[in-house]
Amino acid sequence: MNDISQEERTWGMAAHLSSLATFLVPGGNVLGPLIVWLVKKDTMPFVADQGKEALNFNITVLIAAIISFILMIVVIGFLLLAVVAAGWLVLTILAAMESSKGVAYRYPFTLRLVS
Repeated sequence: MNDISQEERTWGMAAHLSSLATFLVPGGNVLGPLIVWLVKKDTMPFVADQGKEALNFNITVLIAAIISFILMIVVIGFLLLAVVAAGWLVLTILAAMESSKGVAYRYPFTLRLVS
């Protein structure tokens, strides 16, 4: 069994689920994980790792969404945006579930810009 406390697992899960703030605040998918990471990075190593991972993933998703919006001019952007949105939601939920178990989740296809 891993030695990650329940509190750290809960905060790790919150780091991923905080990206759902985008439904309330434009850019909330980046702001949510950023805030959790900044608040807990010095006191909880697991949360620092998961917050940074969620932040990097959501920055990558934001870039993909912007590219999809631009490509709407040639129609393919509509399909790409739907794929990006569905993938973002599914992977965010999967990451939150794994993090709640104390597993350090790694998103696929993520630019690791924040290190």
